[in-house]
Amino acid sequence: MNEQLWKKSVEFHGHHCPGLAIGVRASQEAIKALNIEFSEDEDVVCITENDACGVDGVQVILGCSAGKGNLIFRNRGKQAFSFFNRKTGESLRLVLKALPEMERDEMEAYILHEPDANNVFDFKKPNYELPERARIFQSVICEVCGEKTAEHMIRLENGKKCCVDCSSPYTRGF
Repeated sequence: MNEQLWKKSVEFHGHHCPGLAIGVRASQEAIKALNIEFSEDEDVVCITENDACGVDGVQVILGCSAGKGNLIFRNRGKQAFSFFNRKTGESLRLVLKALPEMERDEMEAYILHEPDANNVFDFKKPNYELPERARIFQSVICEVCGEKTAEHMIRLENGKKCCVDCSSPYTRGF
C-alpha cells in the first residue's frame, strides 16, 4: 500500500472511508496485473459499475476522468471496475467480494492491507470490448432552446434540430 497515494486520494475525496479504499486497492491491483501507470491521456481506461466513493480513488491513482474520456460510467450499482490497457489490449474486471462483517475502520484497513487480493476481489475478464477513444463532436444549435449541443445528442423532431432536453421521448409506455 502506497501511503502517499492513499493520502492524496483522501485529500481529493475529502475523507477516508472503506468505499475510497475499494477504488484505491482496485487501481493498485490493476497496475500490477496490467502493467499500467497513471494515464496522462487515454491509454488506461476504467469502466466503473458504480458512482460511489471508490471512483475518486481511481481518478487519483490512475488518472482516469470523465472529461478525458477514459472514465466511463456503466452504473449497475456494483462495486466493480473494469480496467483496460490500450497499449497491450489487456483488460481486467475487479469485483468486490462479500467481505465479513467488521467495523468501518477495520474494513478500510482490511481492504487496503489484506496481503492476498483474491480475498478482497474476484478477478475476471470484462464481458464487453474496450470502448473507442473519446471523439470531439461539432456543436449544433438546438432550434428550441438555442443552446449549443454536441451533434451526437441532437434529435430531429418535426423538422427541427432538438437537444435531448427539448425533444419529446417516444416510448409508447415502455
